Amino acid sequence: MKETIHVNIGSWAFTIDEDAYHVLRDYFEDIRRRLPEDDETLADIEARMAEIFQERLSSPMRVISLEMVRAAMTQMGAPSDFGERIDEPIRPAEPDSPIRKLYRSRSNRSIAGVCGGLGAFFGIDATMVRLLTLLFFLFGGLSLWAYIILWIVLPEEPVAEININKTKKH
Repeated sequence: MKETIHVNIGSWAFTIDEDAYHVLRDYFEDIRRRLPEDDETLADIEARMAEIFQERLSSPMRVISLEMVRAAMTQMGAPSDFGERIDEPIRPAEPDSPIRKLYRSRSNRSIAGVCGGLGAFFGIDATMVRLLTLLFFLFGGLSLWAYIILWIVLPEEPVAEININKTKKH
């Protein structure tokens, strides 16, 4: 006994075997990675796939099997026929060195987050940065104006984005 899934392919509702669904989903995902940011082309490919399934199904109650999906994929062509994969941007020569940016901290702040941001940037404890800053203030090595200028010039740390509508990819 196999589980079935109800799917919408090219604006047509179908019932499909679970294993056939996974193969078809991977096929569409592979094609999507080979197309430029053009949703219309992928929609046309899905619509053609739906037409092929409509031709092969004798009644709306039949379920699309793995064999039907493989036959339709053969008729449509391999994903490599749609071009090279463009899902990964070209990386610089050293991919392990991320670009570090200096921000004022949102979470580790006493006054404006300047010391917390400096601590995060240099990878040291913000309390140590605060103590050093206090010592420099007291002994004349750093003026209050330098702190105020950093407060004004440094952007605040970006808020982490959470997308509740993002679907889980398998």
